[in-house]
Amino acid sequence: MKIVVGLGNPGSKYEGTRHNVGFDVLAELAHRWHGPKPKARFEANLTEILCGSEKLLLLAPQTFMNLSGRSVQQVVKFYQAPLSDLIVIGDDLNLKVGQIRLRASGSAGGQKGLQSILSCLGSIEICRVRIGIGRPPAEMDAADYVLGRYRKDEIDVIDAATRKAASAVEAWAADGIDAAMNRYNGEVESETSD
Repeated sequence: MKIVVGLGNPGSKYEGTRHNVGFDVLAELAHRWHGPKPKARFEANLTEILCGSEKLLLLAPQTFMNLSGRSVQQVVKFYQAPLSDLIVIGDDLNLKVGQIRLRASGSAGGQKGLQSILSCLGSIEICRVRIGIGRPPAEMDAADYVLGRYRKDEIDVIDAATRKAASAVEAWAADGIDAAMNRYNGEVESETSD
């Protein structure tokens, strides 16, 4: 069993915002693998899917972004899951809109939800999928930008990135982080089919 954490903020007010791309990837995975309606557990919405032969727990913390680690810590402790069986999906201001970057470990890079998880679990050895949302315009506050909705010209790009990120998670679950990184790091536009 592996745990897939999608980062976002709960509630309809935040649906479709840049900060909620992690939730969007979980929704794509649940759709692909006919996941049931999520259950409320561990301060999160939790959906169990069978992805090929691998059971995945899709965890969408409902604690708001900056406290995501609290929920993740609960589920890791309950299932006594090794950190190598955990992957976190979130937005990244430092990548172009739609760019995907997988990493096996490292700092949070300013992503507060990921920072909360790293702090609560006491490790930087956490796999992650970062999805580029681009930089805010110079006159715009970063917090307002990440909580904003995509521009019309970004929607198709981010939809493709969401599908690609879901495929990257499937590859991670089946073949490990190195194989997933080799296949999926890069630009959405370079992906011909997924």
